[in-house]
Amino acid sequence: MHKPHKRVPLTENFTENIAYLHKRLGVDKSFDVIQVDLKYANRKMALFLIDGFVKDDIMLYIMRALSHLKESDLDDQPLDTLMKTHIPYIEIGTEDDLEIIIDQVLSGPVAMIVEGVSTAILIDARTYPVRGPEEPDVERVVRGARDGFVETIVFNTAMTRRRIRDRSLRMEYMQIGRRSKTDICISYLEDIADPSHVAEIKKALESIDTDGLPMAEKTIEEFIFKEFKNPYPLARYTERPDTAASHLFEGHVIIIVDGSPSVLITPTTFFHHLQHAEEYRQKPIIGTYLRGVRFLGVWLSLFMLPLWFLLAITPELLPDALAYIGVDDSGVVPLLFQFLIIEVGLDLLRMAAIHTPSSLATALGLVAAVLIGQVAVEVGLFSNEVILYLSIAAIGTFATPSYELSIANRLFRIFLLLTTGLFGVVGFVVGVTFWVLFLVRLKGFDVPYLWPLLPFNREALKDVLLRAPIPLKHHRPKILHPKDPDR
Repeated sequence: MHKPHKRVPLTENFTENIAYLHKRLGVDKSFDVIQVDLKYANRKMALFLIDGFVKDDIMLYIMRALSHLKESDLDDQPLDTLMKTHIPYIEIGTEDDLEIIIDQVLSGPVAMIVEGVSTAILIDARTYPVRGPEEPDVERVVRGARDGFVETIVFNTAMTRRRIRDRSLRMEYMQIGRRSKTDICISYLEDIADPSHVAEIKKALESIDTDGLPMAEKTIEEFIFKEFKNPYPLARYTERPDTAASHLFEGHVIIIVDGSPSVLITPTTFFHHLQHAEEYRQKPIIGTYLRGVRFLGVWLSLFMLPLWFLLAITPELLPDALAYIGVDDSGVVPLLFQFLIIEVGLDLLRMAAIHTPSSLATALGLVAAVLIGQVAVEVGLFSNEVILYLSIAAIGTFATPSYELSIANRLFRIFLLLTTGLFGVVGFVVGVTFWVLFLVRLKGFDVPYLWPLLPFNREALKDVLLRAPIPLKHHRPKILHPKDPDR
């Protein structure tokens, strides 16, 4: 749990207040922490701010307005007079705790200390370096919006609100991290989302006690789910505002973390990670076809290699009509090791592609295709069948919409290859059974991971398998327990 900080009240002693802030903010030790000493209406004033976080033109405009102050203007209730009359800005507030003032300054607002006033004025004239809201690389669509979330939380909340103008949309703010003070936003539709689920998420976030969030939303996920040995994602990541908005309408809660272009969608099931915005940007029948092809690719990426390997090492399982499925020349390396070598090689290639400049990516692809593939087959290191079936499995992996799910499926594929190679048919059956039981026991905020398959819900499963026309989708997912179940 968060430990409450020791309160240090602001007093009317201007010199003591300035000295405390000067020391605690490290004005002399950090070049970007600025203290501006001013004097208006015969009163000493001081501004504390972070260089690069403040709009210079706004502050110049405010200082110009303050320069017209007369001494008599601040004789009676100077705080109210300054805030309501002489500071021409919208986002202003007050604070009388020096420790909170320090946290506020470090997060962007300007603190204004006035002689003889025991309350500071906070001016939120923040600006952050930000890139444009380009379309996310991992969630591209042929038709549809081209904007994506960025690393600034205010921009992301604005892009969400642009799509949801419901008066019950809530954007609740909190800070996590004793040192990082990372801004967090919990977003949900109050008239739809399950209140107990919202309360559970808030409780999980408030219980996080750490000095910082180095990996932003990924660190949040690890803290609130605590499934450290589970490779499967219990929350969905998205960089698309339209995807986040559609989940809010269903009753989900999203978590926006400052510094990350991805938002967390909770709760989610296995099948949420198989959906893609492209399916809803096409006609329902085309969307159903695309979803079916995607599902086929995911299942092939999971089971094709282990099943083919099982049939290759136990050819007696094959009927005569399928006798060609086996391997003609297994090469000098055992089949199991061929698969493991190529699996590791694919991951090496993927990591190399991430760190390769775009101008050299084509050359890297040529090296992988010509040297690693063709030459390895010619020298007998790999068999042609291994290359073929692993390529199909790799295509299915890349067709998985969720990057996190594709990596988890790859780990299970390697596990299933090992159990099949060691124990044959028994290993394959036990491996698949273990995988199903593993997913059955998974829950994210009491939502079964394999719903609506297990526990079975016919109508919901039909909606998972088929892309239903939007005018016919009259109900929200029951598993979310929405307050308003009808659309």
